[in-house]
Amino acid sequence: MKAMVLAAGKGTRLFPLTGEVPKPLAPVANVPIIEHIFKLLATHGVGDAYVNVHYLADALLNAYGEETLLNGMHVRLSWEERLLGTAGGVKRLARHFDETFVIVSGDALTDIDVRDLVAFHKEKGALATMALKRVRDTSGFGVVEVDEEGNIGGFQEKPDPREAVSTLANTGIYVLEPRALEYIPKDTFFDFAKDVFPRFLEAGEKFVGYQEDFYWSDIGTLEAYRQAQYDALSGRVDIRVPGERRGEDIWIGETAQVHPSACFEGCAVVGEDAVVGRDVVMSGHVTVGGGCWVRPRATIKRSILLPGVNVGDGAYLEDCIVGYGYNVRPGETIRGSALTCRSTEVPLLSRTVA
Repeated sequence: MKAMVLAAGKGTRLFPLTGEVPKPLAPVANVPIIEHIFKLLATHGVGDAYVNVHYLADALLNAYGEETLLNGMHVRLSWEERLLGTAGGVKRLARHFDETFVIVSGDALTDIDVRDLVAFHKEKGALATMALKRVRDTSGFGVVEVDEEGNIGGFQEKPDPREAVSTLANTGIYVLEPRALEYIPKDTFFDFAKDVFPRFLEAGEKFVGYQEDFYWSDIGTLEAYRQAQYDALSGRVDIRVPGERRGEDIWIGETAQVHPSACFEGCAVVGEDAVVGRDVVMSGHVTVGGGCWVRPRATIKRSILLPGVNVGDGAYLEDCIVGYGYNVRPGETIRGSALTCRSTEVPLLSRTVA
C-alpha cells in the first residue's frame, strides 16, 4: 500500500513556532508530528510514502533526506518548487499511485486505523473516502453532510455553529482510487476540499465518509498544539512516547540527566541529552525537549520546552511554549506565552519579570 503525506504548507496559524521550523517537524512528546505519521502508516502496512515539501524544505530534507527507510517503510521526499495546493501536490506525483492509496496531512496528529479505513473504502466500492471527526466548534473546520449510508452530499467551509449542516469535520485523511486524480489538472494550484470534491459530487461519483472512533487534531493553533502534548502524555492518543518510563506518567531519555532532588508532579517527558537540575519542580503536563537545560530551583508548570531551551536558575514558567534555543533568564517569571528567538513574543495569557 502507498501513501501521500502532505507537508508543503506554511502552518501560519502556528506562528511564531513555524517561523523556525516547518509545522510537520514541530515535536509532540519530543517526536516530530510527521514522524508520528510515518510510524502510523508503517504500522498499518504502508510500504511506500511520498512527501511533498516546500516551506522550509531544507529542514525536512536535512532530517530525513530525499529517501530513507523508517520502520520498514520507504519514505521519499520531493521538493515542490511552487505550492500547488493539497490536490495539486498529489497530482504532481501521480505516476507513483497506480493502486488504492492513502493521503494524510503531515502536520496533524492522529491514531486512525489506516487498515480499517482502507477496508471500509473498498467495501463501499468508493472512488474516494474521507475520514470524518465530530467537532464542537465548526467555525475552524470544513464540515461535511452525509446521509444514512455514509454517502457525502455537501460541504461547508468553517460555518458558524448556528448555521452548520453538520459537526463532522474533514480531517484531511483520504483514501483514493488512481482514477480520482483525473479530476485534477496538471501544474495547477488545486485544493481537494474546494476544487476536487465538488467535482466528485457533480459527476455522481461514489464518495463516502468514514466515522469510526479515532483521535485527530489538526494542531492548527498554539492552544491546540499544547492540547496535543497533553493528550499524548495522558494516553488520549495512541502514540509512543520516547524514553524510559518511570512510574505511570514520566518518560526520561536514555542520555538525559535528572537530579535526584527534582520533583515531578504530573506527566512529563524529558528528552535526550537534557539536564534537569537540583530542586527543579515540574507540575502538570511538561515536555522538556532534547538538549534542554533546566537549572536549579526552576519551576515548570504545564509548559513545553522545545529542543535546546535554557531555563535559568530559579525561573518560573507556567502555561508556556518555549521555542528552540530560547534563553529564559534567571529568576524570570513567564506565564502564558509562546517564546522564540527569531520572532516577537506571542502572549497567551500574561508575562511578568520577578
